[in-house]
Amino acid sequence: MKNIECAGLTLGNTQALTLIAGPCQLESAGHAEMIAGHLKEACAAAGAQFVFKASFDKANRTSLSGQRGIGLDAGLKVLQHIKETLKVPVLTDIHSPEQCAPTAEVCDILQIPAFLCRQTDLLLAAGQTGAVINVKKELQYVKKALTLLMSTSLHQNLPFYMKP
Repeated sequence: MKNIECAGLTLGNTQALTLIAGPCQLESAGHAEMIAGHLKEACAAAGAQFVFKASFDKANRTSLSGQRGIGLDAGLKVLQHIKETLKVPVLTDIHSPEQCAPTAEVCDILQIPAFLCRQTDLLLAAGQTGAVINVKKELQYVKKALTLLMSTSLHQNLPFYMKP
């Protein structure tokens, strides 16, 4: 198993536990900072690494009345604030190829939601950013995604971590 270096953390099966956590969707900078601060403190006390995760858009809602989040621009501003203020890596979901480049400018890790792990254009655009990619799906479904990500010039020689 290879390790992945990301924003000052070393991620891998032989490393300290890494907790990826945060609110399901971003609501405000204050709310995100409060949650991230508590999680950072708890992880430090437990000897765990911490990555703040929150979504600017929950595009997979099944109800039209469900809250979706604060949107790309506002969401990236909040994530940048968390990253700079609390000095923690940040992760968010991406849903379209157009979101990949601007999100990679702020976020340390781009996450491909489970239902989008077969979207070729999204995977290629994410891979072309050079960011660390987390494909949120079981290993049996990740093989195609991994092949597409590794085909991009920026990810040919990078290690990948896949949850067993």
